[in-house]
Amino acid sequence: MNHDILMARIARKIGDEKVLKLIRRYLEAGMMEGGLASPRKEGTPQGGPLSPLLSNILLTDLDRELEDRGHRFCRYADDCNIYVQSKKAGERVMVAMTEFLSIKLKLKVNADKSAVARPWERKFLGYSMTRHKKSKLRISEASRERFKTKVKEAFRIGRGQSLSKTIQQLNPILRGWVNYYRLTEQTGVLEEFDGWIRRKLRTLLWRQWKRSYTRARNLMKRGLPEERAWQSATNGRGPWWNGGASHMNQAFPKLWFDKYGLISLLDTQQRLSAS
Repeated sequence: MNHDILMARIARKIGDEKVLKLIRRYLEAGMMEGGLASPRKEGTPQGGPLSPLLSNILLTDLDRELEDRGHRFCRYADDCNIYVQSKKAGERVMVAMTEFLSIKLKLKVNADKSAVARPWERKFLGYSMTRHKKSKLRISEASRERFKTKVKEAFRIGRGQSLSKTIQQLNPILRGWVNYYRLTEQTGVLEEFDGWIRRKLRTLLWRQWKRSYTRARNLMKRGLPEERAWQSATNGRGPWWNGGASHMNQAFPKLWFDKYGLISLLDTQQRLSAS
């Protein structure tokens, strides 16, 4: 981000020289690299509270340019999607906007993260679109993978803990994630994740029980007949298989986890959508 160009945009709205001088000093505050302070000649301080506002001020010129050209677009900070009718039109706009940003605002477009593609092939703020004639919002594949990784990490950290403690640690992750993706119109993935999380929790229980006697006894406590409980407890299969098997699903259905306090992604999304 070129400081002179940015300050010129700010000066269009602010006439107070003291305020402008203060913003300039903020921009030029030194950076610490390897324990040494070095002057900043371009860009804004990473993580600074003023940086997002200054970025929006500079990129307002991009918004106006796109509006003047009659394009439909979405922009959040430096992430922008522009929607046109054809691939050729997209390629023309890509060239034109790259030149505009480079020449007018002295900004460089990240070629590795930019592309001309169908809407359902791209993502924006963690969302993507379906390929239907009437497109629907969906959670992007990359966002799903990140979520699974985060949940797996929570299980790894909580290994050896009780089920209640594990659920207590999981719930803030689940609540925050589904609140962010509440706008998704493709809810099958939420149901799929709910089932996957419950299976991991059943697997956790199976591991904790360890001995066949303990497994049979606990299955009988949950209402399974004695013969079936013993057959299940001695089947010789691994924890993950048993976590998804019918005997564990019957003993610990979704309703049991609901009463135990586990947040359901699908139920929460449906409740948020209805409110």
